[in-house]
Amino acid sequence: MRQWGELDSRITSTERVLEYANLTPEIDEGRVSPPNSWPKGGKIIFHEVSLCYTPDTPPVLDGVSFEIRSGERIGIVGRTGAGKSSLVSVLFRLFDFEGEVIIDDANTKNISLNTLRSNISIIPQDPVLFLGTLRKNLDPFGELTDSQIWTALEEVQLKEAIARLPSGLDSPVLEGGSNFSMGQRQLLCLVRTILRDARIIVLDEATANVDLRTDESIQTTIRRRFQGCTVLTIAHRLNTVMDSDRILVMDAGRVAAFGRPQDLMNVSSAFQDL
Repeated sequence: MRQWGELDSRITSTERVLEYANLTPEIDEGRVSPPNSWPKGGKIIFHEVSLCYTPDTPPVLDGVSFEIRSGERIGIVGRTGAGKSSLVSVLFRLFDFEGEVIIDDANTKNISLNTLRSNISIIPQDPVLFLGTLRKNLDPFGELTDSQIWTALEEVQLKEAIARLPSGLDSPVLEGGSNFSMGQRQLLCLVRTILRDARIIVLDEATANVDLRTDESIQTTIRRRFQGCTVLTIAHRLNTVMDSDRILVMDAGRVAAFGRPQDLMNVSSAFQDL
């Protein structure tokens, strides 16, 4: 009976491996190799972007056009289903879309997926940590020194907590990071982003599942550490994005308003409703 139970468990693992092995690879038509310094400024232009997840469903983005200047901090708000996260899907080319996305004068459709995605950092709503060590999670390719990692941990006020662990950076991380709190997992993802030193940072509801204190800590670190970077913050809490340079209000897959927070408070009914 024990062997039968183990066999059943192992067959499930085999089934999962085969499922991934048989997946059709993404079509990558990007052939242009941008300079090694790309993106240098972080300017982003969406031009008449439309996106449908399936051919028989209404578009989740419908002719979206806007321009983000280099180094701007942009807040993206809107009701559920307004198209906020779909903008991120288009930015990373997770789905085929109509229109153009230009980053520093380069059309993202002409750039290889690996180059595009490795040059944009994202902190998702559900922080992703892998089974292994802290060091492997923060520096998966072994390219950084201990000093660089400890400095980044200190910037998000995690240095003391990690230093108290028996093995420090070599401490184990359980599957999904279950041996760390939700706030600590989100801060560790922020450390990973700091270490990558990308020019474009996306926060996709990154503080939705953490308390207000951790939210404030993350926002303070972002303001201090990512000066000069283009930061896109998708949020439900308006106080999270009210100090952004400009706020993009999405409604039913379209741009309802785009401007400085203080201006939108007076002229945008879509923003006032939120």
